[in-house]
Amino acid sequence: MGKVFRFGKDVDTDQIIASQYLLYPTIDEMKAHTFESLDKGFSSRVNEGDFVVAAENFGCGSSREQAPAVLKALGVKAVIAKSFARIFFRNAINIGLPVIVCGELYDIVSDGDEIELDMDEGCIKTCGRDIACTKLPPKMQEILNQGGLIASLNREV
Repeated sequence: MGKVFRFGKDVDTDQIIASQYLLYPTIDEMKAHTFESLDKGFSSRVNEGDFVVAAENFGCGSSREQAPAVLKALGVKAVIAKSFARIFFRNAINIGLPVIVCGELYDIVSDGDEIELDMDEGCIKTCGRDIACTKLPPKMQEILNQGGLIASLNREV
């Protein structure tokens, strides 16, 4: 179970982590500024195992890998959205952050609600309901389980 942090549609990578913080040398230094323009206290309130839930086109904008990386570094268990920008989706899988498409969840939950995600079954439990979500293909799930694409490739060698 984790808490929901709800964001709207068209959240771009600059809103996830603004470009001025890309000058910081590490993700650990950047993560304190996650969602700073949308939710000033996000990084201090999010806990390991919490979820970001969003509407359409989450992660649009630039192709910066730091956007999913700061979410993962803060302990976000998964980002669940109605849809994703393709490059964000790919970057998230590459670094080992689960990204789940679910058309219904955004309209059902509010900030602070608790949800439980079962990626193997493609199901989210919340508010007394079971909601179907995208079940990731086995190879993609394997990449996530190994910590991302590079970690997965290193294990295959």
